[in-house]
Amino acid sequence: MNNSVLGSIATFGVYLAVMVAIGLWVYRRTVSQSDFVLGGRQLNPWVAGLSANASDFSGWLLLGLPGAIYVSGLGEAWIAVGLAAGFAGSWILLAPRLRVYTERVTDSRLGGDSDSLTLSSFLENRFNDRTRLLRGISAVLIIVFYFFYVASGLVAMAALFDQVFGLAPAPAIAIGLSIVVLYTVLGGFLAVSYTDVIQAAMMWLALLAVPVMAIVALGGFGGVSESVSAQHDGLMSAVGGAELDPELGEWIATDALGWVVIVSGLAWGLGYFGQPHILARFMGIRSVKDIRVAGTVSVAWAVTAMALAVLVGFIGIAYFDTPLENPEQVFPQLIEALTHPLVAGILLAAILAAVMSTADSQLLVAASSLTEDGYKAFVNRDADPRTLLWISRGTVLAVAIAAAGIALWGNQSVMDLVGYAWAGFGAGFGPVLVLAMFWKRMTAVGAIAGMVVGGGTAIIWDILDTSYFGTGLYAMVPAVILSFVAILVFNGLGKVTGAMESDFDRVEAEVRAARSGSAPDGVSAG
Repeated sequence: MNNSVLGSIATFGVYLAVMVAIGLWVYRRTVSQSDFVLGGRQLNPWVAGLSANASDFSGWLLLGLPGAIYVSGLGEAWIAVGLAAGFAGSWILLAPRLRVYTERVTDSRLGGDSDSLTLSSFLENRFNDRTRLLRGISAVLIIVFYFFYVASGLVAMAALFDQVFGLAPAPAIAIGLSIVVLYTVLGGFLAVSYTDVIQAAMMWLALLAVPVMAIVALGGFGGVSESVSAQHDGLMSAVGGAELDPELGEWIATDALGWVVIVSGLAWGLGYFGQPHILARFMGIRSVKDIRVAGTVSVAWAVTAMALAVLVGFIGIAYFDTPLENPEQVFPQLIEALTHPLVAGILLAAILAAVMSTADSQLLVAASSLTEDGYKAFVNRDADPRTLLWISRGTVLAVAIAAAGIALWGNQSVMDLVGYAWAGFGAGFGPVLVLAMFWKRMTAVGAIAGMVVGGGTAIIWDILDTSYFGTGLYAMVPAVILSFVAILVFNGLGKVTGAMESDFDRVEAEVRAARSGSAPDGVSAG
C-alpha cells in the first residue's frame, strides 16, 4: 500500500471519528422529537449560517459544478449567479417569517401545544387544513425527491472512494453511509448542524488551496486564460457555445441557444425557496434577531465558494493535456496531481465532508417527515415524544437504505440527480411558501394546486421536452411558472378563516418588532 493511500486512510479515519464524537457529545441533549428535528430552535447565527451552506452545497459544489464548467465553460457559471441571488433572497424574504410562523402557528386540534416541526406540518397549520391532504401531499413530495437527492450524494461518495482507494461502489457507499447514519441517529439536528460547521470550513479551505497551487503552477491567471481559450473560444463565452465531446476527446462548438443557457442557469436560484433541508436552518435559529448575521455569513461563504469552484473547472481545462474521462473528477484529479499524499488526504476528505454534510441533513428531514407527517399525523396522534424520537431514528436508517439502492442501480451523474431533486423541491414548495408568507388571502386549495402542478411538472418536464419541445430548458422554469398560475387559478375555491388572518397579522407584527429591536430575545414581540 503506497503512502498516498495510507495518508488518505489516516486522514479519513480521523475525520470520521470526529464526526461520530460530535454525535455522541450531543446525544444526551437530544431527548425529544423537537430536539431531534430542530434542536430545540437554539442554533446561534454562525452555526445556522454555515450549517445552511454545508447542508446545501454537497458534492455538487466540489464535483458537479467544476465538472459542468470543465465540460461547457463559462456558460455554466450562470448556475452560480442564480444560486447566489436565490440564496440571498431566501435569507431576506423567507427566513424571518418562517422562523416565527413555524413556532407560532400550532395545531389547534392539540390545544395549540404542537408547533410546526416540519414544512408539511407548518403548511397544514398555516392553512388550517382539516382534510390532511396538504400535509400528505407535501410529505410524499419530500420523501420521493429526497430519495434522489440523497442518492446524488452517495454517487459522489462512491466516485471519491473509487478515486482514492479503488473501492467498488457498494462497499464505498456502505462505509460512508454507515458513519452518516450513526452520528445523525445519535444527535439528530444538533449533531448534523455542528458537524456541518467543520465540514463547511473544510470545503471552503480546500476550494481555496487547490486553485492557488494550480495558478502558481500554470504561470498566473493569464496562463490559465490562454490555455482555456486555446482549447475553444466558446469556453470563455458567457452564453456558452462549446462542449466537450468525449468520443473526439476535444471541445467542439454546440448549437445551444444563449437565452436557454442563461435562463436555465439563473433558474437554479429559485430552488432555494423550497429546499426543506435548508429551510430547517431558518426554522431552527434561536432568534429572528440573529438572521441578519447568519445570512451575511452564509451568503458570503456561498458566493466565494462557488466562485472558487468555477475557477477549479477552468483550471482543470488548462492543467490536463488530455481531457478527463469523467469531468466530475476534475477537483480530486487536481488534488492528486498538485499535492503531497498527506496533503491530498486532507483535501480529499473535504469532498467527503461536502457529501456527508448534505446527506445527513436530507436523511434527517426525510425521516422527520415520515415520522411527523406519516406516523404521527395518520397513525398515532397521541404518540409521546420519546416514542417519536426513536421512530425518527429508525426511519433515518430506512431512508438511507432506499437511497443507497437508487445510487447503486441508477446510472445518472451527480449533476443530473441534484438538478432533478432541486427542481422538484423548488417548484413543489417554493411558490407555495413565498405566497404563504406574504399573501394573507391564500388558501389550502391554492397551496395544494401549486404543489401538485409544480412538483408534477418538475417530474415530467424532461420527458416532454425531449419528446416534443426540444428547448433544453431546465425544468425549474416551467414548473415554477405553472405552480404560481395554479395557485392563483384555484385559490378562490378555498376559504380563509378569521384565525388564519389573525395568525398572519400576528406574525407580521412579530417580525417587524424583532427587526426593529423592540422585541425581546426570541421571536415574540410581547
